[in-house]
Amino acid sequence: LSARGFQAVIYLAPLAVGDSVADEPQILARQGITFVHIPIAFNQPTGADFDRFAAAMNDLANKKVLVHCQINLRASSMTFLYRTIVGKEDPQVAFAPVEKVWVPTGVWQKFIETQLKANGIMFDPF
Repeated sequence: LSARGFQAVIYLAPLAVGDSVADEPQILARQGITFVHIPIAFNQPTGADFDRFAAAMNDLANKKVLVHCQINLRASSMTFLYRTIVGKEDPQVAFAPVEKVWVPTGVWQKFIETQLKANGIMFDPF
């Protein structure tokens, strides 16, 4: 990753997820890459999860950051919210990468709708 210019990684899945890389923090540290872990329960994303994610992204604002989870569902959704709420990007443009991965349903749909509404953003991709 360092060869590709990444300076930080934010990992959004719990470390107990079966196919997580247990020594990811050490692997990244050897490359001089900052590792931030924000474990988000897939079945229960919260406003506090987004707040921690936004704070981490703000702290790393001048760095090239890779956001990942297991299959890009958490990462794509949280990045969309960050781009829209904090970055003030057009929600339609910011949502396009999410749609390439999935269309959030259930708790994730409600979570996204709640976060957008709480921030005065009128956008319904569902």
